[in-house]
Amino acid sequence: MAPLKARADRPPAASQSTRFRDPGGDRLRYARQMRAVVLDPPTAGLDELLERRRRSGLDRLDEIWEGDLHMVPAPSYGHASVEAQLLEILGPAARGAGLEAIGQSNLGEGEHDFRVPDGALHRPGATGTWHSTAALVIEIVSPGDESWEKLPFYAAHDVDEVLIVDPQTCVVHWLGLDAGEYHPIEQSGLIDLGPQELAKRITWPR
Repeated sequence: MAPLKARADRPPAASQSTRFRDPGGDRLRYARQMRAVVLDPPTAGLDELLERRRRSGLDRLDEIWEGDLHMVPAPSYGHASVEAQLLEILGPAARGAGLEAIGQSNLGEGEHDFRVPDGALHRPGATGTWHSTAALVIEIVSPGDESWEKLPFYAAHDVDEVLIVDPQTCVVHWLGLDAGEYHPIEQSGLIDLGPQELAKRITWPR
């Protein structure tokens, strides 16, 4: 899910600009799919936007990346369908391996730097609001989202495996952590399942 970022410390690099001039005039226009950066002091209306998101529950998937707020839209029907299926499929395999499958949760040390994966497998003893690590995390790709950009964070928090599922291409990427980096694997080292079998068991949205 493509995020809107409210950042309070630094502007984007010039190469990341998405502004362009209207060919028919001098008006400055913006690409429809882009990331927004809000510098401190906040733009007028930002506090109201954040409060509306809080009241409606739309902020439950928002993340903080080293102090930067990433506002993430609510999932589409297709995204939610794949998420529910993954928990149903992974649940029995996880229990058989002594792990617990849960849905969206906060992975990080606290509110100043955390990610919200679409699901996770935890070893016994996990509890509370903040999880410093997980055995496996699930990321379901939406157009323009940051699933792949989360890999360094997950590696730094010793997440053994990352499952990246792309409903657009109907592809499952299963990654294992090795020497601080993630690499594709054909079979999970945690549960009796691999990417090809999992992809066949998912009813992909149309």
